[in-house]
Amino acid sequence: MPPSGRPPAGHVLLGEFGRAHGLAGEVRLKSYTEDPLAIGRYGPLAGSDGRAFRLTSLRQAAGDQPDLLVVRVEGVASREAAEALNRIRLHVARERLGETADEDEFFLADLVGLAVDGPTGPLGTVVGVPNYGGGELLEIAPLGGGRTTLLPFTRQFVPEIDIPAGRIRVEPPEVPEGEAEGEDGPESSAG
Repeated sequence: MPPSGRPPAGHVLLGEFGRAHGLAGEVRLKSYTEDPLAIGRYGPLAGSDGRAFRLTSLRQAAGDQPDLLVVRVEGVASREAAEALNRIRLHVARERLGETADEDEFFLADLVGLAVDGPTGPLGTVVGVPNYGGGELLEIAPLGGGRTTLLPFTRQFVPEIDIPAGRIRVEPPEVPEGEAEGEDGPESSAG
């Protein structure tokens, strides 16, 4: 896995191993596929540690989280071996996913590398689409270099996506006066 925590170039994140389950080598797996069990249909998956993993059996874990599975992994037969998988992310090459059924659908990985245009012209390039629990965000690297910025990936802020043209249009939120990066707010008289 690259130091940034992003999937390797040309790969899509499909899931992440969690804790061991039981004593016989089963492990929990958080699936990011629309149908959680579909993660087992992609054959060997590339691990963030450089290894390839083949899932040999999958079932939904007990509880109310449909994206949490219990899986067996080829070559993993003990609790200790299953525990060693914790936090390893599983990826697949983008080309193995095929095409989307609808022209308004796309894979989030297809956004990485697109040029970003704002209301006044070019802003930068999409370098990631992270999700820290509150929904997807666009991570945008500015044209002139410097720190990346995050923008909620909603229709309000991202009204137009043109993957064939390699561009998206964004409407960033307005920053109230005095709150822009590098500006100090009103001085406080409290002491």
